[in-house]
Amino acid sequence: MGSRPPLGPATAVLLDLLSEKARLSRLETVRQIAIAKSGHYGTAFSCAEIFAVLYYDALRIDPTRPDWPDRDRFVMGKGHAAVGLYPLLADLGYFPTEWLDRYARLGSPLGDHPDMRKIPGVDFSSGSLGHGISVSVGMALAGRLDGRDYRVWCLLGDGELNEGQVWEAAMCAAHHRLGNLVAVVDRNLVSVDGRTDEIMDPEPIAGKFAAFGWRTAVVAGHDLGALHDTFGTVPDPADAQPTVVIAETVTGKGVRFMEGDFGWHLGYLAPDDEAAVVAELRTGAPS
Repeated sequence: MGSRPPLGPATAVLLDLLSEKARLSRLETVRQIAIAKSGHYGTAFSCAEIFAVLYYDALRIDPTRPDWPDRDRFVMGKGHAAVGLYPLLADLGYFPTEWLDRYARLGSPLGDHPDMRKIPGVDFSSGSLGHGISVSVGMALAGRLDGRDYRVWCLLGDGELNEGQVWEAAMCAAHHRLGNLVAVVDRNLVSVDGRTDEIMDPEPIAGKFAAFGWRTAVVAGHDLGALHDTFGTVPDPADAQPTVVIAETVTGKGVRFMEGDFGWHLGYLAPDDEAAVVAELRTGAPS
């Protein structure tokens, strides 16, 4: 396995592009949920910048070859945030943008959770929390055995860290010296049932991963430049130590009345509220 070049500088042009794509993710999330009549606003909004930096900056991918053996893999442990990822996959050309118009409708390939059998660009049919990191360990180990230098990126929710399977996978990844594995924790402080510190406090997240043998980093999860810089410092895939990036985010980010409110983990906007949300996402100010 050879070394891979680092990410380039976070230029103003790049940051503007990433900001545009994060906005696209949020706006299309609202539009798709209006089609489905229910969906996960809060969790999709909290990781919009993460999606943008991964797919337009950090991942080694080729949308014209979704099955390219040397592509980086992306696994969504928190598969219920897929509504925020689909618009970017369509924008990149993995599938026609018209697919978004039938989000979660009967016969549509785009469901509430992603299906790798139906959607080009999706590497794992996630949904059951905790499974994603275990599958990512298997993919990373396969890369080692095949002599390929791809990375496996896994997005976890902080509520997902309640699952014991996550920590079994963390121990396994360190034991097998999988430096080609990067976990990103969307630390938005809430889960479907309430605040994570009240349901089952996951802290100290960095300390726990470090105790399992992982390299750790903490980053402001809505700061595009910081995400770029942090993802750019991930060691070469040939390294022996897996990495976890803890992205400190806000659930419902971008919509003032949703921010920090776990009640918007799943919901639906009435038409007037939807129009106000779209206006706020476009302008950055509540209407």
